[in-house]
Amino acid sequence: MSKKRNPMSDHHTALVYTMVLVSAADRDMTDSELLTIGDTVQHLPVFADYDLNEVPKAAQACAELLAQEDGLEKILHFITDKLPSKLSETAYAIALDVAAADSAVSQEELRLLEMLRHRLQVGRLPAAAIERGTRARNMRL
Repeated sequence: MSKKRNPMSDHHTALVYTMVLVSAADRDMTDSELLTIGDTVQHLPVFADYDLNEVPKAAQACAELLAQEDGLEKILHFITDKLPSKLSETAYAIALDVAAADSAVSQEELRLLEMLRHRLQVGRLPAAAIERGTRARNMRL
């Protein structure tokens, strides 16, 4: 007997896919990016009712989708389909956090972040504010 998916967790999966996608954008998922994903799931209120044991499963499913033909498009469609619009800015913010985790944002990550911003319909001003907040949180001397 197969276990039915909990549709209430689809927004969680979409958020995890968002983070994994950014981490995998440059084909190098660093320890700091993976740690950021784990910390995000553990500490953000949107994940309060999410089972942490689901993160590796969701990450693996995302990686498998990404390996398919048109995988990126399939993942982006899943994210925009399953994520409530009120979580669009949250998704963009956590994507930026993952990109900033290893202190070096690659061109691939920048392109993906731009795609995400457009797909999530995050406006220029909110995006600039979120980006500035990410920069401020990750500033070093």
